[in-house]
Amino acid sequence: MSWRVGGAATLILVACASVGSAAEEFHYPLKPAVAANGSVYVADLKLPGIVVVQNGTIEKFFTAAKKIGTPLYRVRCVAVDRNGKVLAGDSATREVYRFDEPGKPTPLTKGAQGGIGIPMAIAVDSKGNIFVADLEVHAIWKIPPKGGAAEKFADVPAPCGMAIDDKDELWVVSRSKRQLFKVSPEGKVEVAVTDRPFQFPNDVALDGKGNVFISDGYAKTIWKLTSGGKPTSWIADKQLINPVGLAWHDGSLLIADPNPQAKTGQVYKADAAGKLTPLVGK
Repeated sequence: MSWRVGGAATLILVACASVGSAAEEFHYPLKPAVAANGSVYVADLKLPGIVVVQNGTIEKFFTAAKKIGTPLYRVRCVAVDRNGKVLAGDSATREVYRFDEPGKPTPLTKGAQGGIGIPMAIAVDSKGNIFVADLEVHAIWKIPPKGGAAEKFADVPAPCGMAIDDKDELWVVSRSKRQLFKVSPEGKVEVAVTDRPFQFPNDVALDGKGNVFISDGYAKTIWKLTSGGKPTSWIADKQLINPVGLAWHDGSLLIADPNPQAKTGQVYKADAAGKLTPLVGK
């Protein structure tokens, strides 16, 4: 700004105020999760930590220390439990955390031997049990609602994304020969897509109407799978650079889309017609 009111001193004060009011932005958004009040929490790998979007503004929810071995230094996923508490998975500490208090991540398994390796996705069932997709161990873990040792719930090859439906069935995206599985509440694993339609699947989301949405980073595409049908390309938009984490919210699909080259990214809202608009900004 070049206003000159009262001399050079006033000009300097105006410039300093402008610099100090810079808004937070996405650095490398990986996964969105939506709270009951509409707040959107986003796991941001390059922050590193978690940001929250409220009223169209990004704010820092938790910033990790940039040091290996500290909580959420390599945050991979985020979810919200049945009590509205934020959950986050971290590959640096091989742990899942819950925020019982603002700014204080509590480890849920406390690093039990033989437990979680690379937590890529978290889902919570109707009883509050916490399920974790582990890319390293090729398994789905189950953690009690209050925390404790992780119990292997199901063997699923290379799970990287997960969602849960109203029947407590887990839908799991895999980077294996089979790319989409369903896991029953009893832990029975069923192949949901038998061929390999996706180039590099990342995550899965459900709209509650029987439709399944899958993000494909290499194809820059969001796929849609209807009941009894085959996956079809739903969004193949030039705006998308590397679609990864998904979440369904209030009639819109949220899509985390990091930009590795620019070290930034965006979270988009896709309406029922597949039209994309930024969650923040224009």
